Amino acid sequence: MIADDELGKTRENLQSPLPSEYLKAFENIVADQNQELIVVESEEFEIIGTLQLSFIQYLTYRGGIRAQIEAVRVRKDKRGLGIGKTMFEWAINRAKERKAHLLQLTTDKKRPKAIEFYKNLGFIPTHEGMKMHFE
Repeated sequence: MIADDELGKTRENLQSPLPSEYLKAFENIVADQNQELIVVESEEFEIIGTLQLSFIQYLTYRGGIRAQIEAVRVRKDKRGLGIGKTMFEWAINRAKERKAHLLQLTTDKKRPKAIEFYKNLGFIPTHEGMKMHFE
């Protein structure tokens, strides 16, 4: 699912078997108590959705915790069925359980449908994001 769109196709490597970097990243996520990788299965035990929820401790907001959603994916043939909304409702509740004071996400400006989806869930575009890529 991570390579199943116009942006993912250009940056992911889906050879078989998968490169070891993916396994190492998975192991790091699982080992970190501040990372939660969520996998949604269908009734037939097929993977149909994923998201990563990160909890970031920092000094501002009186030493607050910020929750961040990354790597949200719903399998193409399962989109429009409410799976993404359900995943986000879970993430919102989980962030509240962990006492985060806010939940944030970033999305590429080249994903207008995703941006509209996030706005409909109650996310507000409050900041301009910036990146610096390294090779």
